[in-house]
Amino acid sequence: MALLSKGRLSRMMLDHLLELTPGTKKVKDNVLFRLGSIAFLTSGRDINAAWNETKKKAAKLHPDKFILDDRNTLHWNDGTIRILDKKISTANFKKLNDLAEKEDCNVNAVITKLLRLHKKQK
Repeated sequence: MALLSKGRLSRMMLDHLLELTPGTKKVKDNVLFRLGSIAFLTSGRDINAAWNETKKKAAKLHPDKFILDDRNTLHWNDGTIRILDKKISTANFKKLNDLAEKEDCNVNAVITKLLRLHKKQK
């Protein structure tokens, strides 16, 4: 039986997360420390579920303070983290695969060659 619901625990975590000074390391550990005995009495599964929900809420509600990367890791939005654009259109993806097949290599090798060629032209 859970001491608190996941939503309530997540709200408490978010409140404590917003109180931390920007740049604090080990954010989850600091938030759990501030929860005190509540964190001690709650199961690890419930804490992890609430933490995942908290990270999503923090990045969505406070994009000026937090960034959630593609690996679901919460970062401070201090300008040093750049989220990589991994989206490529289906047509371009097919063209890359066709070119790789013609060159008898993989897509990664084709992109590496294209980047090298681009650098030489500059």
